[in-house]
Amino acid sequence: MRIRSATPDDAEAVERIRVRGWQAAYRQIFPPALLDGMPLDWSRWRARLDRPPGGWSILVGEAEWRVVGFAAMGPDRDGTPAGELFALYVDPDRWSRGAGWALLAAAEEHLSERHPEAILWVLEGNERARRFYERAGWALEPSTRDFEFETVRVPIVRYRKRLSTSASRT
Repeated sequence: MRIRSATPDDAEAVERIRVRGWQAAYRQIFPPALLDGMPLDWSRWRARLDRPPGGWSILVGEAEWRVVGFAAMGPDRDGTPAGELFALYVDPDRWSRGAGWALLAAAEEHLSERHPEAILWVLEGNERARRFYERAGWALEPSTRDFEFETVRVPIVRYRKRLSTSASRT
């Protein structure tokens, strides 16, 4: 697995992985018809990769010469000193083959360069992702919010992890 910074040329692959990930992981959470009708629009990824929002980084994982996953991160959107893992997706065809672990480790290392800890939000009903983060040392917090996709509103929960001390040295 090779991890590298994403470029604008990765926008289409990132969007395809995101949509395929939603369609596979969220079948028990959102109506299948909504998931199956998700459009592929990589223009927002291209814009984010051309001119990332302040402090944002997007990493991609490659295997067999193609992008198989990505992680997006940056400062906590609520303005705390924490970093935030905004997204971590792996192509469903590559699940349980190490790509998620490699991307998460790289994202945590990247976040630790600027932040003493990080948060992430995950759909409450996404048990697979929740187990993954918990095995990686992320701790569930009592914070919840609602997330809306089309006409469906579902709860999301927050996880937090203390990162390496490198952030405090900068």
